[in-house]
Amino acid sequence: MADVKKLPQREEIAPALKWDLSRIYANQADFDADFSLVEGLATDFNQQAGQLKAQPAKLLSILEAYLSLYRKLEKLYVYASMKNDQDTRQAEFQALSAKVQKLYAQVAEKTAWFQPELLAVPEKDLATVIASDVKLKDYQRFLDQLTAQRAHVLSQDQEALLAGASDIFGAAENIFGTLNNADLNFGTIEDDQGNELELSNGVYGRLLESSNRQVREKVFKQLYQVYGQFQHTLAQTLSTHVRTHNFSAQVRKYDSARQAALANNEIPEAVYDTLLDRTQAHLPLLHRYVALRKRVLGLKQVHMYDIYTPLTGEPSMKFSYEDAKQTALEALKVLGQDYVDQVAKAFDSRWIDVVENQGKRSGAYSSGVYDTDPYILLNWQDNLDNLFTLVHEMGHSMHSYLTRKNQPYQYGDYPIFLAEIASTTNENLLTQYLLENNSDPEIQAYVINHYLDGFKGTVFRQTQFAQFEKWLHEQDAQGNPLTAQAMSDYYGQVNREYYGPEIADDPEIHLEWARIPHFYYNYYVYQYATGFAAATTLSEGILSGDPAKTEAYLTYLKSGSSQTPLATMQAAGVDMTQAAYLDKAFAVFAQRLDQLEKLLSK
Repeated sequence: MADVKKLPQREEIAPALKWDLSRIYANQADFDADFSLVEGLATDFNQQAGQLKAQPAKLLSILEAYLSLYRKLEKLYVYASMKNDQDTRQAEFQALSAKVQKLYAQVAEKTAWFQPELLAVPEKDLATVIASDVKLKDYQRFLDQLTAQRAHVLSQDQEALLAGASDIFGAAENIFGTLNNADLNFGTIEDDQGNELELSNGVYGRLLESSNRQVREKVFKQLYQVYGQFQHTLAQTLSTHVRTHNFSAQVRKYDSARQAALANNEIPEAVYDTLLDRTQAHLPLLHRYVALRKRVLGLKQVHMYDIYTPLTGEPSMKFSYEDAKQTALEALKVLGQDYVDQVAKAFDSRWIDVVENQGKRSGAYSSGVYDTDPYILLNWQDNLDNLFTLVHEMGHSMHSYLTRKNQPYQYGDYPIFLAEIASTTNENLLTQYLLENNSDPEIQAYVINHYLDGFKGTVFRQTQFAQFEKWLHEQDAQGNPLTAQAMSDYYGQVNREYYGPEIADDPEIHLEWARIPHFYYNYYVYQYATGFAAATTLSEGILSGDPAKTEAYLTYLKSGSSQTPLATMQAAGVDMTQAAYLDKAFAVFAQRLDQLEKLLSK
């Protein structure tokens, strides 16, 4: 028996492959100093309660104090969170993260009076105050966003009570994260070459791409066997989280948790419903893709562990991290030299935590706040999917960088609805680059297959998740218990509906809900699908060579939250209130599917 190939310990990884968080805080003393400063600022701010109601002219000084407090708090939060993510087993970092989460709740409690007092000022009087001070003009949209929620803001005491419980409301998500990343032991698994590996979510994703069906089946069943052991705990954790969403929506007088979540991003619910409707209408495309898999792989029936393996094998498409960096720089050149120079800086300045280590948070993300670099977490594997992940997360980080460089703090972030558009546009640019620079039909088929898999995973699958998430909240709101059995039954039903008649009804996939961290993000997943679809239009504009369309795209990256997200996208050339952008994306999927069918029939 070969030795088990273990994940490295954090300290065994070369510094160049780890993010440098010392640029946020050089040492614990600096962190502690800011922590104490935030505690003091929160106390000082709380002592101003009542003054805005009595003296509206103090709005500017109170508003600046409010934003300054949260600017410092966000820096503490993101540092503690990333330190914990790099090794979730470390009690020191767990404690640091918990300490900041508690501080966040305390700050929220001590600032809870601000919005109710602001809304207590009559609209006419507030307009007069803003008009009287030219500096307040810089905060007009920020104030508009706060006052737009007049019907949903509670009394000062009620807001303070809810704010004080915010860390409790987040407990279910924290419990899931600790269980999923630190405590669950998936055992070991043998890969294609006979190497025995510690099974993790990252290794699972890679082995599902294996050309060896026995490996795929074994890793699929082994992972879900572990989740199955904990399904009742995971169901209780998720249902508790859903109840907090419904509770919050109810006390704030929203019709539903979905309405509340989308209103925070200024998105009408019709955008969500249109996504579900248009995806349902185009499910025959996904069924056709599954049927192609059945034919090409020579299967009697397609199982869910057959969905991710490339249809064409892997023709010399391995990418080391160094290879991936160079390919990314070449693919993104169409966005201009300034953009590419900044990407190169990200690679050279240790923004990226590359290697999977024991205890590290699974998956990938871009993080950071206004006063930090836009860091990236990866769990690198030498394959095409990880190249796309790198380019995807770099899209997020460049969006963050350009927004913060061009907007003041109050507009220096962007709503979640816009977040996935920049990342997916980068993926589309990479796809086109790879197709244009590889004439080998085998490689072209492989890249098109990857695009189709990406579309499947980002549009079809995330919409499937969105449908399930909507059902979760509706069931709880109607008083129906969200047991593991109920969740699994409905999830299995939706999975069959999406993948069609050629897919086997694997009992393991009924448990997929148990391992999806995004179900704890509160109506987040639908935005992957809308973002991918919008990115189709934007990337076509960039690749057309029209400098005006590229400039419009770069302007979107710089806009932050300076206007509504739908207005930002309208200016970039995509009307997301209509179905046309979705239908266009499905048309591109159909076109790519046609290309792949022809390539594989030769």
